[in-house]
Amino acid sequence: MANFYLDNKDLQYHLGHPLMKRIIELKERNFADATEFDYAPQDADDALDSYKRVLEIVGDICAEVIAPNAEGVDHEGPRVVNDHVEYASGTVRNMEALNEAGLGGMTLPRRFDGLNMPVTCFAMANEMVARADTGFENIWGLQDCAETINEFATEEIKARFLPRVSAGETCAMDLTEPDAGSDLGAVMLKATWDEAAGVWRLNGCKRFITNGDGDISLVLARTEEGTKDARGLSMLIYDKRDGGVKVRRIENKLGIKGSPTCELVFNNAPAVLVGDRKMGLIKYVMSLMNAARLGIAAQSTGLSEAAYREALKYANEREQFGKPIAKFAAVAEMLKNMEAKTLASRAMLYETARFVDIYKQLTHISHERSLEAEERQEMKFYNRLADGFTPLAKLFSSEYANEVAYDSIQIHGGSGYMKDYACERLYRDARILNIYEGTSQLQVVAAINHVTKGTYLEQILRYEENPRTEATQPLAERLVELRKMYEAAVERVEALDKETQGYKDFHARRLVEIAGYIIMSHIMLRQAGELEEDYLNPTKIFIKYATKKINEAASYINDSETSDVELFRH
Repeated sequence: MANFYLDNKDLQYHLGHPLMKRIIELKERNFADATEFDYAPQDADDALDSYKRVLEIVGDICAEVIAPNAEGVDHEGPRVVNDHVEYASGTVRNMEALNEAGLGGMTLPRRFDGLNMPVTCFAMANEMVARADTGFENIWGLQDCAETINEFATEEIKARFLPRVSAGETCAMDLTEPDAGSDLGAVMLKATWDEAAGVWRLNGCKRFITNGDGDISLVLARTEEGTKDARGLSMLIYDKRDGGVKVRRIENKLGIKGSPTCELVFNNAPAVLVGDRKMGLIKYVMSLMNAARLGIAAQSTGLSEAAYREALKYANEREQFGKPIAKFAAVAEMLKNMEAKTLASRAMLYETARFVDIYKQLTHISHERSLEAEERQEMKFYNRLADGFTPLAKLFSSEYANEVAYDSIQIHGGSGYMKDYACERLYRDARILNIYEGTSQLQVVAAINHVTKGTYLEQILRYEENPRTEATQPLAERLVELRKMYEAAVERVEALDKETQGYKDFHARRLVEIAGYIIMSHIMLRQAGELEEDYLNPTKIFIKYATKKINEAASYINDSETSDVELFRH
């Protein structure tokens, strides 16, 4: 099987994006590590070459180890043995391969034995792992929990836990409970200070915890007695070595079966506090969830890539009426739309990741020294974009993953309904993507504020200033017309919302989707202007698709009256 990095020109394109130079400059701190670590880069070109070599290693392991194990892992799954998780045999081999290659702690500083790679590169690794086995990405990809420790914990706590993540130990984030799903403010797992032992003691239950028996867990718990809201919650670290937590059961799921989703029972489990008390949900979980949502966007994009490739391969091999079914217009159109959605998903993913990288690195630098005025403005600018684009990336990529997986089965026909083909597994795996780490509906709730505050419009106008080629100019002009439709729709909804409370909420998803379609179209148009051979046709297809969806949404908004809100109230 071909290397998952080398066989994907799109990944290589995004690694070469101009913003990567700024990201490297911030991440490497003027390449100060080069004097202390022999594997640290000497300059920007050296850093990019290092990233490329690491991604090639990930791509090779994904192709040669993880992907071949995926079907076996799906059938075998993990199990509970003596109150703890025992992974499927294929999962164990996957972890061994990645750990032997030293791919733990990809984004962590070198002083904690990490590779000090940008979030953008880690997202690429996650995408490739998810393409190989979507469920396994939920185990290996959760090393991004360590970023929360790196950002908010004391140096002592960092030194205790982060080298272990770099060595390959797994992570988990223990947030949800039987009575607290999306409403994390209702979390009631209790944390009590044990003065004699100098630790916090955790008691209670957690449910639907991804990789719940991980070695190092971030736990949202109630440290303030008598509270019932978010102000009483803090973030703590539980170390599996210390005991006190039992796996009650592993959920029997539709898909991602290799990933153990656990119900946990905490019984005086010792833990240490991360950051400040009372800030667990308000500050730390928000940071953790944004990272997780970017991870799901990478996971979704990887699944879309896998489902598209499975469909393309089958359509070229399967013959009907004397020719491959890929030659039939109806199938060819489906394949081209699948490709366009996958490229658009990836374009949004890495645009978002770049914004997150710059914002996060400036945040880290601000803890080391005072930022210059220009740096503070840069951090504020990219923070706003990262906050606005993250829910869009998660929303669209997860929805597209479901659509592409659905179409992959359709192209396989009756064979796709059988377990003989991987598309059946991909279809089941896809269904969770627009549910966990915040449903698509919750992504809209997060994104609508950036519609009303103008974040998306301002960025769309910046995109309109990009230079165009002769081939892309007509497409750019169409996007200007779509932007005008967006502005008109927002204006109408905001005006009618003043008359009828809830009117904006009623149309929130339509407004967010219009913004997303225009933004993804612009990012793809920029790519098409740089590499017409690879991106022009998929960009034309996506903009045609986006135009149709925007016209539908705008038409619905224009035909809608304030009384329509009452039709859908419960």
